Amino acid sequence: MNRPYIFCHMEVSVDGKIIGKFMGTPEGKKSGKLFYNLAFGEKPHYRHQGWLSGRTTTDDNFTKYQKPELDKNAPAVPEGDFVVDTDLDKYYVSVDPSGKLGWTSNILSYQDTKAHVLEILTEKASNEYKAMLRKLKISYIIAGKDTLDYHAVVEKLKEKFHIDTLMLGGGGVLNWSFIQAGLCDEVSIVISPSADGSADSPSIFETKEGLSDDTPVSFSLKGVEEKEDGCVWLRYLVNNK
Repeated sequence: MNRPYIFCHMEVSVDGKIIGKFMGTPEGKKSGKLFYNLAFGEKPHYRHQGWLSGRTTTDDNFTKYQKPELDKNAPAVPEGDFVVDTDLDKYYVSVDPSGKLGWTSNILSYQDTKAHVLEILTEKASNEYKAMLRKLKISYIIAGKDTLDYHAVVEKLKEKFHIDTLMLGGGGVLNWSFIQAGLCDEVSIVISPSADGSADSPSIFETKEGLSDDTPVSFSLKGVEEKEDGCVWLRYLVNNK
């Protein structure tokens, strides 16, 4: 393939939510540990070179809705992508089409994992935003004019950053967009034996007008395992046409 093998790996509540108060329960914390160990632990099941998330997921977990520090008088940056060499063995790939995330460093820490930040932009991203990324030595690629070109994203991740296996890590809109585009090969779901019943929390897959619709997709069961403390780990292959 001219793209990475892509697996979607998510922790969910019993009612299929990917974020919420359930994560703070003792059961939620234990399922969260299982989720982490499967993809990031000392002996992970998945050995990937990067994981990809949307802007809201990134703001919720890492940049905390901080505004970017932009220089309106920044000189024009060269056209095209910006690739920074790194000694780290993982990339955090952030989908940020218009360039809004307030990064302050090119290294992201997630529990015991450190990753080089890699921004996915469209041509809508401003010159001053790209100048900020260059100043921080944050890699970025341009994929699409007004909307994101998902196929260009994954091809560039393999070609320019040598990512052979990529984890898709939410949110629900991004997950579903990749599945509808035929760009997700496997779905891994850690079910926490807890729930909070919130009507506002997103689910593992969600449509968004202009990006995706509710055309159904089928899956083939690859594995199911009962884990400690009532957690269940499900794996499906996506039946891509």
